[in-house]
Amino acid sequence: MVDEAPISGRIGIGNYRDGAPVANRGWKRSFEDPIPLPRGRQLVTLEDAGNYITKLPKAEHEAAEWQAAMEALILVATSDGPTMFARIGVMRALNRHVECVFNPSRKDKHWGRRKLARDQLTAAG
Repeated sequence: MVDEAPISGRIGIGNYRDGAPVANRGWKRSFEDPIPLPRGRQLVTLEDAGNYITKLPKAEHEAAEWQAAMEALILVATSDGPTMFARIGVMRALNRHVECVFNPSRKDKHWGRRKLARDQLTAAG
């Protein structure tokens, strides 16, 4: 009898992808979408994000946003939480200096909209 990969290996699910074992737990887990960095690089795994944060300058590394991002990474890696939580933490830290500005010219105008039939009846009556 030939030693075969588990059934999941043949169809590409579980711990096997194309017959080769893949880490889907811990620090080797991939983000659903890679996180783009300012100079064109990307963070693909939780480990990549953790290494990126630890290599930041000390003053930046100690910012509250980066500390929260690292905490989210550790929680996701150790308790098999959704990688989206870690991604959100890293994205918030990367964009912490970006200010959201409201642009009133983009707001939809509702002037001249048709009134409801019930409103037209009370106005005519």
